[in-house]
Amino acid sequence: MPSYPDPSLINADLAPTPPEARNWSVRHMASLWIGMVVCVPTYMLAAGMIDLGMNWWQAVGTVLLGNLIVLVPMILNGHAGTKLGVPFPVLSRASFGIAGAHVPSLLRGLVACGWFGIQTAIGGAAIYQLTGVLRAEPYAGADLPVVGLNAIELGCVLVFWALQVAILWRGIDSIKVLETWAAPFLILMGLALLAWAYFKTEGWGDMLSAGSAFDQGGEKEGEFLSVFFPSLTAMVGFWATLSLNIPDFTRYARSQRDQALGQALGLPLVMTLFAFVGVAVTSATIVIFGEPIPNPTDLAGRMGGGLTVVVSLVVLSIATLSTNIAANVVSPANVIMNLAPRRATFRMGAVITAVVGVVILPWKLIESTDGYIFTWLIGYSALLGPIGGIVICDYFLVRRTHIDVDALYQSRGAYSFRGGVNPVAMLALVIGVAPNVPGFLAEAGFVDSVPALFASVYTYAWFVGFALAGAVYTIGMKLRA
Repeated sequence: MPSYPDPSLINADLAPTPPEARNWSVRHMASLWIGMVVCVPTYMLAAGMIDLGMNWWQAVGTVLLGNLIVLVPMILNGHAGTKLGVPFPVLSRASFGIAGAHVPSLLRGLVACGWFGIQTAIGGAAIYQLTGVLRAEPYAGADLPVVGLNAIELGCVLVFWALQVAILWRGIDSIKVLETWAAPFLILMGLALLAWAYFKTEGWGDMLSAGSAFDQGGEKEGEFLSVFFPSLTAMVGFWATLSLNIPDFTRYARSQRDQALGQALGLPLVMTLFAFVGVAVTSATIVIFGEPIPNPTDLAGRMGGGLTVVVSLVVLSIATLSTNIAANVVSPANVIMNLAPRRATFRMGAVITAVVGVVILPWKLIESTDGYIFTWLIGYSALLGPIGGIVICDYFLVRRTHIDVDALYQSRGAYSFRGGVNPVAMLALVIGVAPNVPGFLAEAGFVDSVPALFASVYTYAWFVGFALAGAVYTIGMKLRA
């Protein structure tokens, strides 16, 4: 427990993890990642690259490269969590200030709420498909005004929402148990889906025979790089969220070896494997059904026998559940506790996250491949990349991994800066985000067009923001010293 902490800055969940609670091994860390990686958005991201014109090896290679890149900040930021035992909102006090830390943690929390809603919508869609199978035909009905779903679809979303809240009510330990048991089951089911596609197409040849649209003539010929770089940025952006708040989990790791090796085994290898499943099965749907079906929930409804569909949809529900609870609740729950440590609890934070995640109508974010990759994934990576650059550069380059844990919980300590806000960090954040704003406005449809330079910069949003903000912050802090 820190010495003389300010009661307004600490509670049992925000305090440094005690030694007896630091018991997550390599297996637990790897299982955590397996449970998060094997999910419908992962499948859709890889399959979406096929939809954009890549062939199977281009899509899988893009996923692998993106995950190897994002693994670096994941392990670096995880180092701080394991060494200090503090969650991300508390760690960011060292760089942004005691009060300024609310800015990066709120931005991260809002993105997590969006992801929670997306995953909840996917889980609800799986239940909706399942009810259709059990009835021999899906329920019909007009979409509700504004909502964009019919009454039964909305009811299925709320059922899945309630299931998640029930698990979250049991606390952080329920996440470790869920991920440990779900991980091997999800890998097995992914391989079973791959086997189904293999036998349906009578071998790998037909399933993976589709060439790249960039080499086959037509309007996309020679445009591979124009799709590759945005897709790579989207892949990095996919886990840019966790690369920030990974200390929320590594604070429970037994050692740096456990957190680093667990992440290395659980993230790039399994993500690439599941991406191959998504790519291969989507390629197979072209042969089997005559069109690509990148959404596995839609695919499950067309796979054939009732038992096959039921099993597939149950697996989708478990995959979505295990990902959503770990990846998209812990961060905003910690953010809410950081705002009001004396009143807020993990349960309260989890419920608020769940409510916000549904109210924003998240199913509209994934209506199209372009909207999912170019607007949602790249868009929020433009926000989170600069934060990651600032926090990591502060920990390794400015403070050389030496942070006064006691001062993280003191209003008038080493990290109070000016009124609790570090102006260098705020300036670096604004400079890191600014170059990507015009490109986002164009992609989101708020403006018709922007100069080619800004459109090109937006293609590399996470990389530009991370490097620019990190450099400005490091130079600024060196000059301030």
